[in-house]
Amino acid sequence: MTDSARADWRERIHRGSGDARAVAGVAATPPGAPRGLRASAGAGHVTLEWDPVDGAIGYLVHRGESPEGPFTTTKPEHVDVAGVPGARYVDTAVTPGRTVHYVVAALGSTDIAGPFCAPVPATPHDAGDRAVAVRVDAGRVTRPLPRPWRPMIGSEHLSHLLSAELTGGRPIGPELAEALRLAHEELGVRSVRAHAILGDDLGVYREVDGVPVHDFTGVDRVYDTLTGLGLRPVVELGFMPRDLAADPAKTVFDYRAIISPPKDHDRWGDLVHDLVRHLADRYGLRELVEEWSFEVWNEANLEVFWSGTPEEYLRLYDVTAAAVKSVHPGLRVGGPASAANGWVEELVAHTARSGAPLDFVSTHTYGNAPLDWRPVLARYDRRGTPIWWTEWGPTPTHFHGVGDGPFGAAFVLHGMRSAAGRVEALSHWVASDHFEELGRPPRLFHGGFGLLTVGNLRKPRYHALALAERLGDDELAVEVAGDVAGVETWASRHDDGRVGVLVWNGTLDHTKAAGAPILGRRVTLTLTGLADGPYVLTHHRIDERHSNIEAVWTSMGGGDWPAPDQWPVLHTRDTLDELHPPTRTLTTSGTLTTTFHLPMPAISYLEARPA
Repeated sequence: MTDSARADWRERIHRGSGDARAVAGVAATPPGAPRGLRASAGAGHVTLEWDPVDGAIGYLVHRGESPEGPFTTTKPEHVDVAGVPGARYVDTAVTPGRTVHYVVAALGSTDIAGPFCAPVPATPHDAGDRAVAVRVDAGRVTRPLPRPWRPMIGSEHLSHLLSAELTGGRPIGPELAEALRLAHEELGVRSVRAHAILGDDLGVYREVDGVPVHDFTGVDRVYDTLTGLGLRPVVELGFMPRDLAADPAKTVFDYRAIISPPKDHDRWGDLVHDLVRHLADRYGLRELVEEWSFEVWNEANLEVFWSGTPEEYLRLYDVTAAAVKSVHPGLRVGGPASAANGWVEELVAHTARSGAPLDFVSTHTYGNAPLDWRPVLARYDRRGTPIWWTEWGPTPTHFHGVGDGPFGAAFVLHGMRSAAGRVEALSHWVASDHFEELGRPPRLFHGGFGLLTVGNLRKPRYHALALAERLGDDELAVEVAGDVAGVETWASRHDDGRVGVLVWNGTLDHTKAAGAPILGRRVTLTLTGLADGPYVLTHHRIDERHSNIEAVWTSMGGGDWPAPDQWPVLHTRDTLDELHPPTRTLTTSGTLTTTFHLPMPAISYLEARPA
């Protein structure tokens, strides 16, 4: 794809499909202004905190050069939603010595914000010791550790599993299957979500003399491969088969997926029913009820993915959900699988009126932690309805290099930690760089969405999730103090007495993806509540020089693709690195302390195990 074509794509993905709020009859009341806004200035940052607002799904943070304004968003480039989910925000897009003023407003829904609070000033600096104290109490369990990455991961359309072609000299189908196997076995992932299971390349639907013919042979090949890996699909019901499309000329992606509504909703409903019935017969009805789920379309709130109106999508949802439930009422169906938090409340309000089933709500976001939709669900008496973020990652932009290095790794932990305990699934988009929406990868490191490269080299984002998967089942209490900036933590305990602590340093500001020395921190980690006796302390690190396969490739001379004799070298050096060899130490009154430098971006995982 040419640069101009990619620019056109970036512009198109921000154009909506219409006003679903009016169609669904949503009339939310804006929340009140946040109270207690306080600003703490440090080296290279300003940290803002405020009192949470009842009913808020997130907050808008704006800054200005004077208390009178004008105030503009602090949203960094490549963040698709301006809001932040919690009552804390770290602004690193500041200049030391220059005073800035902040205001904050609460979001009641995607596009309904309350008034801004009174401005608060802060002046960041470049001085101080930049020290952070992290204190973990190994005897204080806060809850079972949530793992929102486990329920699902994204993938290129699954017919790619059947491809016998090559990218960069590597086999597409087998390597995609291997990437999904690794995500399952090493990251604990249970399901895979992908587009276009109803695409014409799998031949599910055609009309012969005007009569519909259903053929699920291609679907069987795909899902047999997936289930053979130990995974289950989140069946995204789309896109539209050519012979069923009202306007087959409306397409998306290089593989020309059709984004049109159906020309006949009864025939669409029959297709969905017959597909689900076939899957139940092939894999077992109990299996489908307990392990599978069905999502209606993909990002219909963007015109690039849906050529119809909001009314037509809501009709499609009702017909599709009814068709799924007609096979068995226990099957799970939901949506709207929208871009950038769109149409969530609209679908919830619509189903409340229409009576259509809604077993989970799903939406997408990129470049930020996901917003908190629980207050909206509560307003519609849907407390406890699962919230699935079925696409999420550091950037929505294809071929954007921010995801290939350690910046993306710190981002992944920031999002997972934020989502833990308040959403059921935060699905990273995607597992593998074997991906062809806007053309197949032009080189090994091309800013692909994948956790794994072509050739299945582990990127820092993959290593970040692998470290999170190492955490124990008991989450531990953590206290963090000092010039904290973007330092965050996650601590846990294993049944065998091991204590694992993740400490990372990141920012949402992509302009600092290559690093920002002013944001580096000296971290002192103290573990308390340990048993007396000797411990072995290990320290794994992800940063520019550790666990960074892109840097390894650059040190080998780089280029577009490795030569055949370079692949074995890359795989040998594709490691999760230790910062230093394990050390043996004695606790003092159940306490262990260590100090280390943590650049930005970087991740440290420290584990203390009884010797």
